[in-house]
Amino acid sequence: MAAQAAAAAQAAAAQAAQAEAAESWYLALLGFAEHFRTSSPPKIRLCVHCLQAVFPFKPPQRIEARTHLQLGSVLYHHTKNSEQARSHLEKAWLISQQITQFEDVKFEAASLLSELYCQENSVDAAKPLLRKAIQISQQTPYWHCRLLFQLAQLHTLEKDLVSACDLLGVGAEYARVVGSEYTRALFLLSKGMLLLMERKLQEVHPLLTLCGQIVENWQGNPIQKESLRVFFLVLQVTHYLDAGQVKSVKPCLKQLQQCIQTISTLHDDEILPSNPADLFHWLPKEHMCVLVYLVTVMHSMQAGYLEKAQKYTDKALMQLEKLKMLDCSPILSSFQVILLEHIIMCRLVTGHKATALQEISQVCQLCQQSPRLFSNHAAQLHTLLGLYCVSVNCMDNAEAQFTTALRLTNHQELWAFIVTNLASVYIREGNRHQELYSLLERINPDHSFPVSSHCLRAAAFYVRGLFSFFQGRYNEAKRFLRETLKMSNAEDLNRLTACSLVLLGHIFYVLGNHRESNNMVVPAMQLASKIPDMSVQLWSSALLRDLNKACGNAMDAHEAAQMHQNFSQQLLQDHIEACSLPEHNLITWTDGPPPVQFQAQNGPNTSLASLL
Repeated sequence: MAAQAAAAAQAAAAQAAQAEAAESWYLALLGFAEHFRTSSPPKIRLCVHCLQAVFPFKPPQRIEARTHLQLGSVLYHHTKNSEQARSHLEKAWLISQQITQFEDVKFEAASLLSELYCQENSVDAAKPLLRKAIQISQQTPYWHCRLLFQLAQLHTLEKDLVSACDLLGVGAEYARVVGSEYTRALFLLSKGMLLLMERKLQEVHPLLTLCGQIVENWQGNPIQKESLRVFFLVLQVTHYLDAGQVKSVKPCLKQLQQCIQTISTLHDDEILPSNPADLFHWLPKEHMCVLVYLVTVMHSMQAGYLEKAQKYTDKALMQLEKLKMLDCSPILSSFQVILLEHIIMCRLVTGHKATALQEISQVCQLCQQSPRLFSNHAAQLHTLLGLYCVSVNCMDNAEAQFTTALRLTNHQELWAFIVTNLASVYIREGNRHQELYSLLERINPDHSFPVSSHCLRAAAFYVRGLFSFFQGRYNEAKRFLRETLKMSNAEDLNRLTACSLVLLGHIFYVLGNHRESNNMVVPAMQLASKIPDMSVQLWSSALLRDLNKACGNAMDAHEAAQMHQNFSQQLLQDHIEACSLPEHNLITWTDGPPPVQFQAQNGPNTSLASLL
């Protein structure tokens, strides 16, 4: 009996020594691999060799699965060898499913593998993998929530917002059951964002109300609480801006700006939440800061505070440049493109067409680097080129750009914006009555206007007024323009107000009512100077010159004529500079991805008559 006990003890000691030896070689190889991975610069080939050296030792399943995951992760993140990365991740996923209590390796392998499948456009392989992982992860709150977010994101990228919303709803209910009000709010806010994208406003309002209550009642990490508040307020602000309600949004925007200031003063709390389901962050603080700059720029542009828009764009782009040195997150490029889209529109209004054209070229270059970015912004890019073409009086090219943009978008507000601008092109051309009547019927602001945007409906009234003016139907034009004024004054839409005032002033001048004309043109000029809107200033100064001349005010007429001459010269100089840039050739691009290079032109080939 004693001999048997001694033999058993000897065997156990031998096993312990063997395990200790196995552990020591494994830890040594792992240490070397990590050393090479974190070297500066990283020595990825040596790191991979160290990890591959684990397998000849025929390690236990746990070590084998973990090593396959580590190899797959290193190859996926640091090399272009996606085939080997996929092979290792598939083995990690397969082996880890046979091991109990091995959740981290199992679900990280599933998450990373599905990411790789999506990168290889094998979405049909990623979906069942994620569904299986979600099904078996219900006892692991962190991974269950993370995988639900991942599958919802995949459906969102495929434009299947209904499935994505369903998954986010499942996630919100699961988070409630496991006692995580913080992650429940994240799921609900994400769902609210998708409902806003789908324009399901009747569902959005109660959901945002519920989110507001959850955010206010939740007591936890101050940074997490403030980040939830930022998410909530960003949704509210963008909802107002989508609806063209520039004045109504101001209280929410002010709260959002105060909120981001609060976050910037808070220090990151390194204490991990007690509930594993709370281990999520919506966005890093620095990204949130750029996002708040971005929505401020959107508001300033819609309201016609273009100098303020320029100031915040400069701040945001400076911050983005710093972030992109350390972070290659795709969301930063999206922020950059949206900022540039808005500032380009501002430049075209302020009479800086050459700069706008160079920034359009910059957007093209960013889109060349990412097919997904181009797919999401192609319609906006052609719309911007259409607006540029209008500003340099290339009406045929403007029509081609707007028509291309219409073909590429299924976004209702963008569609209405493009149609409104295309209608103004047809009005200026003066010989496209059939097409024009067809367009005007589709954006009739008096009945069944296609979108809920206050701003776009006011713009549609303005376009109707412009058309009636060109047709010589002045009373009808006045009715439409007064409707625009009423709507634009209600929401502080300064540009539309200035445009409507100057056009009304022109109508009264044509009708011989000089006093009433002056009452319209003077405030139009003041507002246009404040924006500043170069075209409205040019138009207003020409009217003031003619009005004062007709009323015998020689000095005032001379002063207005001098102003008009100055504006004309500035616009003309900018026009020549823009048309001389090689990027001007972008106006002929209407198909496929953006062109890579531009050929320089000998000089401008467009008419300047509209500027003089």
